[in-house]
Amino acid sequence: MTTSVVSKDNENNDEGRRKWAGIQAELRASHGEDIYTSWFEKIEFVQFSGNVVELSTPTPFIRHWTQTRYGSEILTLWRAAHDNALELRFRVRGALRPAERPNAPGAEAPNQAGRTSRAAPPRRPQDTGIIQPKAPGGLEGTPLEARHTLEAFVEGGANALAVAAAKAVARTGRSQRPAYNPLFVHGSVGLGKTHLLQGTAAAALLNDPSLSVLYLTAEHFMYRFVTAIRNKTALTFKDVLRDIDLLIVDDLQFLNGQKVHEEFGHTLTTLVDAGRQVIVAADRAPNDLEGLEPRVRSRLGGGLVVELGAPDYAMRKTILENRVAAHKEIFDTLQFPDEVIDFVARSVTTNGRDLDGAVNRLVAHNQLTEVPINLKMAEATLRDLMRARETRRPKIEDIQRVTSVHFGVSRQDLVSSRRTRVIVRPRQIAMYLSKTLTPRSLPEIGRRFGNRDHTTVLHAVRKVETMIEKEPQVAEDIETLKRLLDQ
Repeated sequence: MTTSVVSKDNENNDEGRRKWAGIQAELRASHGEDIYTSWFEKIEFVQFSGNVVELSTPTPFIRHWTQTRYGSEILTLWRAAHDNALELRFRVRGALRPAERPNAPGAEAPNQAGRTSRAAPPRRPQDTGIIQPKAPGGLEGTPLEARHTLEAFVEGGANALAVAAAKAVARTGRSQRPAYNPLFVHGSVGLGKTHLLQGTAAAALLNDPSLSVLYLTAEHFMYRFVTAIRNKTALTFKDVLRDIDLLIVDDLQFLNGQKVHEEFGHTLTTLVDAGRQVIVAADRAPNDLEGLEPRVRSRLGGGLVVELGAPDYAMRKTILENRVAAHKEIFDTLQFPDEVIDFVARSVTTNGRDLDGAVNRLVAHNQLTEVPINLKMAEATLRDLMRARETRRPKIEDIQRVTSVHFGVSRQDLVSSRRTRVIVRPRQIAMYLSKTLTPRSLPEIGRRFGNRDHTTVLHAVRKVETMIEKEPQVAEDIETLKRLLDQ
Protein backbone atom coordinates (compact mmCIF):
# COMPACT_ATOMS: atom_id res chain seq x y z
CA MET A 1 0.00 0.00 0.00
CA THR A 2 1.44 3.39 -0.96
CA THR A 3 1.93 6.25 1.48
CA SER A 4 -0.78 8.29 -0.24
CA VAL A 5 -3.33 5.48 0.15
CA VAL A 6 -2.46 5.05 3.84
CA SER A 7 -2.76 8.78 4.32
CA LYS A 8 -6.16 8.78 2.60
CA ASP A 9 -7.41 5.92 4.80
CA ASN A 10 -6.24 7.72 7.95
CA GLU A 11 -7.97 10.86 6.76
CA ASN A 12 -11.23 8.98 6.15
CA ASN A 13 -11.03 7.34 9.58
CA ASP A 14 -10.34 10.66 11.32
CA GLU A 15 -13.39 12.08 9.57
CA GLY A 16 -15.38 8.98 10.53
CA ARG A 17 -14.47 9.39 14.20
CA ARG A 18 -15.61 13.02 14.10
CA LYS A 19 -18.88 12.06 12.45
CA TRP A 20 -19.47 9.27 14.99
CA ALA A 21 -18.95 11.76 17.83
CA GLY A 22 -21.61 13.97 16.26
CA ILE A 23 -23.99 11.02 15.82
CA GLN A 24 -23.47 10.03 19.45
CA ALA A 25 -24.44 13.57 20.47
CA GLU A 26 -27.66 13.23 18.42
CA LEU A 27 -28.41 9.84 20.03
CA ARG A 28 -27.85 11.32 23.50
CA ALA A 29 -30.25 14.18 22.73
CA SER A 30 -32.97 11.95 21.24
CA HIS A 31 -32.85 9.03 23.70
CA GLY A 32 -31.75 10.62 26.98
CA GLU A 33 -28.77 10.14 29.23
CA ASP A 34 -29.69 6.73 30.67
CA ILE A 35 -30.12 4.95 27.34
CA TYR A 36 -27.11 6.72 25.86
CA THR A 37 -24.86 5.67 28.75
CA SER A 38 -26.12 2.08 28.68
CA TRP A 39 -25.70 1.47 24.95
CA PHE A 40 -24.33 4.19 22.67
CA GLU A 41 -21.50 5.54 24.83
CA LYS A 42 -19.73 2.17 24.70
CA ILE A 43 -19.74 1.97 20.90
CA GLU A 44 -16.53 2.99 19.12
CA PHE A 45 -15.85 3.87 15.50
CA VAL A 46 -13.56 1.34 13.76
CA GLN A 47 -13.34 2.29 10.10
CA PHE A 48 -15.21 3.56 7.05
CA SER A 49 -14.12 1.52 4.06
CA GLY A 50 -15.84 1.75 0.69
CA ASN A 51 -19.52 2.16 1.56
CA VAL A 52 -19.34 0.19 4.83
CA VAL A 53 -19.22 1.76 8.29
CA GLU A 54 -17.82 -0.53 10.98
CA LEU A 55 -18.45 0.05 14.68
CA SER A 56 -17.34 -1.99 17.69
CA THR A 57 -18.95 -2.84 21.01
CA PRO A 58 -17.36 -4.19 24.21
CA THR A 59 -19.62 -7.27 24.53
CA PRO A 60 -21.68 -9.56 22.27
CA PHE A 61 -24.85 -8.56 24.13
CA ILE A 62 -24.40 -4.83 23.46
CA ARG A 63 -23.61 -5.63 19.82
CA HIS A 64 -26.76 -7.73 19.46
CA TRP A 65 -28.98 -5.22 21.28
CA THR A 66 -27.81 -2.10 19.45
CA GLN A 67 -27.81 -3.84 16.09
CA THR A 68 -31.36 -5.15 16.39
CA ARG A 69 -32.92 -2.21 18.27
CA TYR A 70 -31.04 0.80 16.94
CA GLY A 71 -29.19 -0.39 13.81
CA SER A 72 -31.58 1.21 11.31
CA GLU A 73 -31.60 4.50 13.21
CA ILE A 74 -27.79 4.65 13.40
CA LEU A 75 -27.48 3.85 9.69
CA THR A 76 -29.95 6.64 8.87
CA LEU A 77 -27.86 9.10 10.89
CA TRP A 78 -24.70 7.94 9.11
CA ARG A 79 -26.34 8.46 5.74
CA ALA A 80 -27.38 11.96 6.76
CA ALA A 81 -23.76 12.67 7.71
CA HIS A 82 -22.17 10.90 4.73
CA ASP A 83 -23.93 10.15 1.43
CA ASN A 84 -21.70 7.13 0.69
CA ALA A 85 -22.65 5.19 3.84
CA LEU A 86 -24.72 2.26 2.54
CA GLU A 87 -24.08 -0.50 5.07
CA LEU A 88 -23.48 -0.70 8.82
CA ARG A 89 -21.59 -3.51 10.57
CA PHE A 90 -20.99 -4.18 14.24
CA ARG A 91 -18.28 -6.34 15.77
CA VAL A 92 -17.13 -7.05 19.30
CA ARG A 93 -13.95 -5.23 20.32
CA GLY A 94 -10.96 -7.45 20.80
CA ALA A 95 -12.66 -10.39 19.11
CA LEU A 96 -10.30 -12.19 16.76
CA ARG A 97 -11.18 -12.26 13.11
CA PRO A 98 -11.89 -15.77 11.72
CA ALA A 99 -8.50 -16.00 10.02
CA GLU A 100 -6.76 -15.16 13.30
CA ARG A 101 -8.52 -17.72 15.49
CA PRO A 102 -6.07 -20.51 16.19
CA ASN A 103 -8.74 -22.96 17.36
CA ALA A 104 -11.68 -22.04 15.11
CA PRO A 105 -14.21 -23.42 14.57
CA GLY A 106 -15.85 -23.87 17.97
CA ALA A 107 -13.45 -21.56 19.80
CA GLU A 108 -14.84 -19.68 22.76
CA ALA A 109 -13.70 -16.34 24.13
CA PRO A 110 -14.60 -14.86 27.53
CA ASN A 111 -16.59 -11.64 27.53
CA GLN A 112 -16.35 -8.86 30.10
CA ALA A 113 -18.63 -10.59 32.57
CA GLY A 114 -16.51 -13.74 32.51
CA ARG A 115 -19.10 -15.74 30.59
CA THR A 116 -18.35 -17.33 27.25
CA SER A 117 -19.96 -16.70 23.91
CA ARG A 118 -19.65 -18.85 20.81
CA ALA A 119 -17.12 -17.59 18.29
CA ALA A 120 -19.08 -16.33 15.30
CA PRO A 121 -18.28 -17.71 11.83
CA PRO A 122 -17.24 -15.31 9.09
CA ARG A 123 -20.26 -13.19 8.19
CA ARG A 124 -21.43 -12.46 4.70
CA PRO A 125 -22.77 -8.96 3.99
CA GLN A 126 -26.33 -10.26 4.09
CA ASP A 127 -25.73 -11.64 7.61
CA THR A 128 -25.03 -8.25 9.17
CA GLY A 129 -28.69 -7.47 9.85
CA ILE A 130 -28.62 -4.30 7.71
CA ILE A 131 -28.79 -4.80 3.96
CA GLN A 132 -29.38 -2.38 1.15
CA PRO A 133 -32.36 -3.39 -0.98
CA LYS A 134 -32.08 -3.49 -4.73
CA ALA A 135 -32.38 0.11 -5.97
CA PRO A 136 -33.62 0.37 -9.57
CA GLY A 137 -32.34 3.33 -11.54
CA GLY A 138 -30.09 4.33 -8.67
CA LEU A 139 -33.08 5.05 -6.39
CA GLU A 140 -32.12 4.11 -2.85
CA GLY A 141 -34.63 2.17 -0.78
CA THR A 142 -35.06 1.62 2.95
CA PRO A 143 -32.64 -1.09 4.22
CA LEU A 144 -33.98 -4.60 4.73
CA GLU A 145 -33.06 -6.57 7.83
CA ALA A 146 -31.68 -10.07 7.24
CA ARG A 147 -33.71 -11.51 10.13
CA HIS A 148 -36.98 -10.42 8.45
CA THR A 149 -37.59 -13.43 6.20
CA LEU A 150 -40.82 -15.22 5.38
CA GLU A 151 -39.30 -18.42 6.80
CA ALA A 152 -38.78 -16.71 10.16
CA PHE A 153 -42.29 -15.22 10.23
CA VAL A 154 -44.46 -17.08 12.73
CA GLU A 155 -47.70 -18.11 11.05
CA GLY A 156 -51.01 -18.78 12.76
CA GLY A 157 -54.73 -18.24 12.53
CA ALA A 158 -54.37 -14.49 13.05
CA ASN A 159 -52.21 -13.96 9.97
CA ALA A 160 -52.58 -17.04 7.74
CA LEU A 161 -54.26 -15.19 4.85
CA ALA A 162 -51.67 -12.39 4.89
CA VAL A 163 -48.76 -14.86 4.87
CA ALA A 164 -50.30 -16.90 2.05
CA ALA A 165 -50.82 -13.74 -0.03
CA ALA A 166 -47.24 -12.58 0.63
CA LYS A 167 -45.81 -15.93 -0.46
CA ALA A 168 -47.95 -15.89 -3.61
CA VAL A 169 -46.67 -12.41 -4.48
CA ALA A 170 -43.07 -13.48 -3.87
CA ARG A 171 -43.49 -16.43 -6.28
CA THR A 172 -44.87 -14.26 -9.07
CA GLY A 173 -42.21 -13.72 -11.72
CA ARG A 174 -41.72 -10.84 -14.11
CA SER A 175 -43.65 -12.58 -16.91
CA GLN A 176 -46.74 -13.24 -14.75
CA ARG A 177 -49.48 -10.72 -14.07
CA PRO A 178 -50.04 -10.17 -10.31
CA ALA A 179 -53.12 -11.91 -8.95
CA TYR A 180 -53.44 -9.73 -5.83
CA ASN A 181 -52.77 -6.14 -6.77
CA PRO A 182 -52.47 -3.98 -4.83
CA LEU A 183 -51.97 -6.10 -1.72
CA PHE A 184 -52.88 -4.05 1.37
CA VAL A 185 -51.81 -5.34 4.80
CA HIS A 186 -53.11 -3.64 7.94
CA GLY A 187 -52.94 -4.25 11.64
CA SER A 188 -52.01 -2.65 14.92
CA VAL A 189 -48.42 -1.95 15.97
CA GLY A 190 -46.10 -4.88 16.61
CA LEU A 191 -48.05 -7.51 14.70
CA GLY A 192 -45.41 -8.08 12.01
CA LYS A 193 -46.34 -5.81 9.08
CA THR A 194 -42.75 -4.67 8.49
CA HIS A 195 -41.39 -8.21 8.90
CA LEU A 196 -43.90 -9.55 6.38
CA LEU A 197 -43.21 -6.82 3.82
CA GLN A 198 -39.42 -7.05 4.08
CA GLY A 199 -39.60 -10.84 3.92
CA THR A 200 -41.71 -10.60 0.77
CA ALA A 201 -39.16 -8.26 -0.86
CA ALA A 202 -36.28 -10.61 -0.03
CA ALA A 203 -38.19 -13.70 -1.20
CA ALA A 204 -39.21 -12.04 -4.47
CA LEU A 205 -35.59 -11.17 -5.27
CA LEU A 206 -34.52 -14.70 -4.37
CA ASN A 207 -37.17 -16.11 -6.69
CA ASP A 208 -36.27 -13.75 -9.56
CA PRO A 209 -33.03 -11.74 -9.11
CA SER A 210 -33.79 -9.74 -12.27
CA LEU A 211 -36.77 -8.04 -10.60
CA SER A 212 -36.47 -4.36 -9.72
CA VAL A 213 -37.71 -4.21 -6.14
CA LEU A 214 -38.04 -1.15 -3.94
CA TYR A 215 -39.02 -1.19 -0.27
CA LEU A 216 -39.74 2.25 1.23
CA THR A 217 -41.27 3.46 4.45
CA ALA A 218 -43.76 6.29 3.98
CA GLU A 219 -41.23 8.60 5.62
CA HIS A 220 -38.54 7.68 3.09
CA PHE A 221 -41.01 7.99 0.21
CA MET A 222 -41.74 11.57 1.31
CA TYR A 223 -38.03 12.32 1.78
CA ARG A 224 -37.10 10.99 -1.67
CA PHE A 225 -39.91 12.94 -3.34
CA VAL A 226 -39.22 16.21 -1.54
CA THR A 227 -35.49 15.85 -2.25
CA ALA A 228 -36.22 15.26 -5.94
CA ILE A 229 -38.33 18.42 -6.08
CA ARG A 230 -35.64 20.43 -4.31
CA ASN A 231 -32.95 19.11 -6.68
CA LYS A 232 -35.23 19.64 -9.71
CA THR A 233 -35.12 15.93 -10.55
CA ALA A 234 -38.79 15.19 -9.88
CA LEU A 235 -39.45 13.93 -13.41
CA THR A 236 -36.55 11.48 -13.20
CA PHE A 237 -37.78 10.33 -9.78
CA LYS A 238 -41.26 9.69 -11.17
CA ASP A 239 -39.94 7.83 -14.22
CA VAL A 240 -37.74 5.56 -12.09
CA LEU A 241 -40.50 4.93 -9.56
CA ARG A 242 -42.94 3.89 -12.26
CA ASP A 243 -40.52 1.43 -13.79
CA ILE A 244 -40.36 -0.78 -10.69
CA ASP A 245 -41.57 -4.39 -10.77
CA LEU A 246 -42.38 -4.59 -7.07
CA LEU A 247 -43.00 -1.44 -5.01
CA ILE A 248 -43.53 -1.88 -1.27
CA VAL A 249 -44.59 1.08 0.91
CA ASP A 250 -44.70 0.61 4.68
CA ASP A 251 -46.51 2.69 7.34
CA LEU A 252 -48.71 4.51 4.84
CA GLN A 253 -50.54 6.27 7.70
CA PHE A 254 -47.48 8.52 8.08
CA LEU A 255 -47.68 9.82 4.50
CA ASN A 256 -48.23 13.58 4.73
CA GLY A 257 -48.57 16.46 2.28
CA GLN A 258 -50.98 16.98 -0.58
CA LYS A 259 -48.31 16.78 -3.31
CA VAL A 260 -46.86 13.61 -1.77
CA HIS A 261 -50.34 12.06 -1.62
CA GLU A 262 -50.94 12.99 -5.26
CA GLU A 263 -47.63 11.49 -6.37
CA PHE A 264 -48.30 8.28 -4.43
CA GLY A 265 -51.75 8.05 -6.03
CA HIS A 266 -50.37 8.56 -9.54
CA THR A 267 -47.61 6.01 -8.94
CA LEU A 268 -50.08 3.46 -7.54
CA THR A 269 -52.40 3.84 -10.51
CA THR A 270 -49.59 3.68 -13.09
CA LEU A 271 -47.97 0.57 -11.60
CA VAL A 272 -51.19 -1.37 -11.05
CA ASP A 273 -52.49 -0.56 -14.53
CA ALA A 274 -49.15 -1.69 -15.99
CA GLY A 275 -49.31 -5.02 -14.17
CA ARG A 276 -46.58 -4.16 -11.67
CA GLN A 277 -47.02 -5.42 -8.12
CA VAL A 278 -47.68 -2.95 -5.28
CA ILE A 279 -47.79 -3.86 -1.59
CA VAL A 280 -48.85 -1.33 1.04
CA ALA A 281 -49.05 -1.60 4.82
CA ALA A 282 -50.72 0.67 7.37
CA ASP A 283 -52.08 0.50 10.89
CA ARG A 284 -55.68 0.59 9.66
CA ALA A 285 -57.79 -0.37 6.64
CA PRO A 286 -57.81 1.81 3.49
CA ASN A 287 -61.20 3.36 4.20
CA ASP A 288 -59.95 4.52 7.60
CA LEU A 289 -56.98 6.46 6.17
CA GLU A 290 -58.67 9.86 6.20
CA GLY A 291 -55.65 11.74 4.84
CA LEU A 292 -55.72 9.93 1.48
CA GLU A 293 -57.89 11.03 -1.41
CA PRO A 294 -61.07 8.94 -1.84
CA ARG A 295 -59.89 7.63 -5.24
CA VAL A 296 -56.62 6.38 -3.69
CA ARG A 297 -58.48 4.72 -0.81
CA SER A 298 -60.79 3.13 -3.36
CA ARG A 299 -57.83 1.93 -5.43
CA LEU A 300 -56.17 0.37 -2.38
CA GLY A 301 -59.42 -1.22 -1.25
CA GLY A 302 -59.99 -2.65 -4.72
CA GLY A 303 -57.11 -5.08 -4.33
CA LEU A 304 -56.68 -7.72 -1.66
CA VAL A 305 -57.01 -6.24 1.83
CA VAL A 306 -55.81 -8.52 4.64
CA GLU A 307 -55.58 -7.89 8.36
CA LEU A 308 -52.94 -9.06 10.81
CA GLY A 309 -54.61 -9.98 14.07
CA ALA A 310 -53.16 -10.30 17.55
CA PRO A 311 -51.26 -13.59 18.03
CA ASP A 312 -52.97 -16.40 19.94
CA TYR A 313 -51.25 -18.39 22.67
CA ALA A 314 -49.67 -20.94 20.30
CA MET A 315 -48.24 -18.18 18.09
CA ARG A 316 -46.95 -16.23 21.10
CA LYS A 317 -45.20 -19.30 22.46
CA THR A 318 -43.58 -20.03 19.09
CA ILE A 319 -42.41 -16.42 18.79
CA LEU A 320 -40.87 -16.60 22.25
CA GLU A 321 -39.16 -19.92 21.54
CA ASN A 322 -37.62 -18.47 18.37
CA ARG A 323 -36.37 -15.36 20.19
CA VAL A 324 -34.90 -17.41 23.02
CA ALA A 325 -33.14 -19.71 20.54
CA ALA A 326 -31.60 -16.67 18.84
CA HIS A 327 -30.26 -15.40 22.18
CA LYS A 328 -28.84 -18.83 23.03
CA GLU A 329 -26.74 -18.67 19.87
CA ILE A 330 -25.11 -15.57 21.32
CA PHE A 331 -24.90 -16.65 24.97
CA ASP A 332 -23.92 -20.31 25.33
CA THR A 333 -24.68 -20.48 29.05
CA LEU A 334 -28.12 -18.83 28.84
CA GLN A 335 -30.77 -20.79 30.73
CA PHE A 336 -34.38 -19.87 29.84
CA PRO A 337 -36.81 -22.34 31.48
CA ASP A 338 -39.86 -23.55 29.58
CA GLU A 339 -42.10 -22.50 32.45
CA VAL A 340 -40.93 -18.91 32.00
CA ILE A 341 -41.67 -19.07 28.26
CA ASP A 342 -45.15 -20.36 29.09
CA PHE A 343 -45.61 -17.60 31.71
CA VAL A 344 -44.61 -14.85 29.27
CA ALA A 345 -46.80 -16.30 26.49
CA ARG A 346 -49.82 -16.20 28.81
CA SER A 347 -49.03 -12.82 30.38
CA VAL A 348 -47.92 -10.68 27.42
CA THR A 349 -50.81 -10.90 24.97
CA THR A 350 -50.53 -7.64 23.02
CA ASN A 351 -48.17 -8.17 20.09
CA GLY A 352 -44.89 -9.67 18.88
CA ARG A 353 -42.92 -6.51 19.64
CA ASP A 354 -43.86 -6.69 23.31
CA LEU A 355 -42.85 -10.37 23.31
CA ASP A 356 -39.48 -9.37 21.83
CA GLY A 357 -39.13 -6.73 24.51
CA ALA A 358 -39.98 -9.22 27.25
CA VAL A 359 -37.26 -11.68 26.12
CA ASN A 360 -34.72 -8.88 25.68
CA ARG A 361 -35.40 -7.58 29.19
CA LEU A 362 -35.07 -10.98 30.80
CA VAL A 363 -31.85 -11.80 28.92
CA ALA A 364 -30.38 -8.34 29.66
CA HIS A 365 -31.24 -8.71 33.36
CA ASN A 366 -29.65 -12.14 33.42
CA GLN A 367 -26.49 -11.16 31.51
CA LEU A 368 -25.88 -7.86 33.30
CA THR A 369 -26.69 -8.97 36.87
CA GLU A 370 -26.21 -12.77 36.65
CA VAL A 371 -29.62 -13.25 38.31
CA PRO A 372 -31.06 -16.53 36.95
CA ILE A 373 -34.18 -16.36 34.78
CA ASN A 374 -37.07 -17.85 36.74
CA LEU A 375 -40.72 -17.08 37.43
CA LYS A 376 -39.96 -14.71 40.28
CA MET A 377 -37.50 -12.70 38.21
CA ALA A 378 -39.90 -12.67 35.21
CA GLU A 379 -42.80 -11.41 37.32
CA ALA A 380 -40.72 -8.54 38.69
CA THR A 381 -39.04 -7.63 35.39
CA LEU A 382 -42.20 -7.69 33.26
CA ARG A 383 -44.55 -6.05 35.74
CA ASP A 384 -45.28 -3.05 33.52
CA LEU A 385 -46.03 -5.21 30.45
CA MET A 386 -48.49 -7.23 32.48
CA ARG A 387 -50.06 -4.04 33.82
CA ALA A 388 -50.37 -2.73 30.26
CA ARG A 389 -52.39 -5.82 29.45
CA GLU A 390 -54.75 -5.14 32.34
CA THR A 391 -55.29 -1.49 31.38
CA ARG A 392 -55.33 -1.90 27.60
CA ARG A 393 -57.06 1.02 25.89
CA PRO A 394 -59.20 0.91 22.76
CA LYS A 395 -58.18 2.69 19.56
CA ILE A 396 -60.14 5.53 17.97
CA GLU A 397 -61.13 3.33 15.03
CA ASP A 398 -62.52 0.76 17.52
CA ILE A 399 -64.61 3.50 19.15
CA GLN A 400 -65.88 4.70 15.77
CA ARG A 401 -66.75 1.17 14.70
CA VAL A 402 -68.63 0.26 17.88
CA THR A 403 -70.42 3.62 18.04
CA SER A 404 -71.57 3.43 14.41
CA VAL A 405 -72.96 -0.09 14.91
CA HIS A 406 -74.69 0.84 18.20
CA PHE A 407 -76.43 3.91 16.77
CA GLY A 408 -77.08 2.47 13.31
CA VAL A 409 -75.03 4.99 11.36
CA SER A 410 -72.04 4.45 9.09
CA ARG A 411 -68.50 5.26 10.06
CA GLN A 412 -68.34 7.60 7.05
CA ASP A 413 -71.22 9.54 8.60
CA LEU A 414 -69.24 10.00 11.81
CA VAL A 415 -66.33 11.63 9.97
CA SER A 416 -68.48 13.51 7.43
CA SER A 417 -69.62 17.14 7.54
CA ARG A 418 -73.29 16.19 7.99
CA ARG A 419 -74.93 17.92 10.96
CA THR A 420 -78.29 16.17 11.33
CA ARG A 421 -79.23 15.20 14.88
CA VAL A 422 -79.11 11.49 14.08
CA ILE A 423 -75.42 11.92 13.15
CA VAL A 424 -74.26 14.69 15.49
CA ARG A 425 -75.07 12.92 18.76
CA PRO A 426 -73.25 9.64 17.93
CA ARG A 427 -70.32 11.70 16.60
CA GLN A 428 -70.11 13.72 19.83
CA ILE A 429 -70.31 10.57 21.94
CA ALA A 430 -67.56 8.94 19.87
CA MET A 431 -65.38 12.04 20.34
CA TYR A 432 -66.08 11.96 24.09
CA LEU A 433 -65.07 8.30 24.33
CA SER A 434 -61.96 8.96 22.23
CA LYS A 435 -60.91 11.68 24.68
CA THR A 436 -61.66 9.71 27.85
CA LEU A 437 -60.55 6.23 26.79
CA THR A 438 -57.47 6.95 24.65
CA PRO A 439 -54.31 9.00 25.22
CA ARG A 440 -54.86 10.93 21.96
CA SER A 441 -54.77 14.73 21.97
CA LEU A 442 -57.73 16.92 20.98
CA PRO A 443 -56.13 17.94 17.63
CA GLU A 444 -55.42 14.31 16.76
CA ILE A 445 -58.97 13.26 17.62
CA GLY A 446 -60.23 16.11 15.45
CA ARG A 447 -58.14 14.88 12.52
CA ARG A 448 -59.56 11.38 12.91
CA PHE A 449 -63.09 12.79 12.79
CA GLY A 450 -62.92 14.45 9.39
CA ASN A 451 -60.13 16.98 10.09
CA ARG A 452 -62.17 18.92 12.63
CA ASP A 453 -60.67 21.64 14.81
CA HIS A 454 -59.68 20.73 18.38
CA THR A 455 -62.25 23.23 19.71
CA THR A 456 -64.98 21.17 18.05
CA VAL A 457 -63.78 18.09 19.94
CA LEU A 458 -63.64 20.03 23.21
CA HIS A 459 -67.20 21.29 22.64
CA ALA A 460 -68.37 17.72 22.01
CA VAL A 461 -66.72 16.44 25.19
CA ARG A 462 -68.35 19.16 27.31
CA LYS A 463 -71.70 18.65 25.60
CA VAL A 464 -71.68 14.90 26.32
CA GLU A 465 -70.66 15.50 29.95
CA THR A 466 -73.74 17.70 30.31
CA MET A 467 -75.95 15.12 28.59
CA ILE A 468 -74.72 12.38 30.93
CA GLU A 469 -75.96 14.39 33.90
CA LYS A 470 -79.32 15.31 32.37
CA GLU A 471 -80.22 12.39 30.08
CA PRO A 472 -80.12 8.88 31.60
CA GLN A 473 -80.35 7.30 28.14
CA VAL A 474 -77.05 8.92 27.08
CA ALA A 475 -75.32 7.67 30.23
CA GLU A 476 -76.67 4.18 29.55
CA ASP A 477 -75.52 4.31 25.92
CA ILE A 478 -72.01 5.28 26.98
CA GLU A 479 -71.79 2.47 29.54
CA THR A 480 -72.98 0.01 26.89
CA LEU A 481 -70.34 1.25 24.47
CA LYS A 482 -67.63 0.91 27.12
CA ARG A 483 -68.64 -2.70 27.76
CA LEU A 484 -68.58 -3.44 24.03
CA LEU A 485 -65.09 -1.92 23.77
CA ASP A 486 -63.86 -4.08 26.65
CA GLN A 487 -64.86 -7.30 24.92
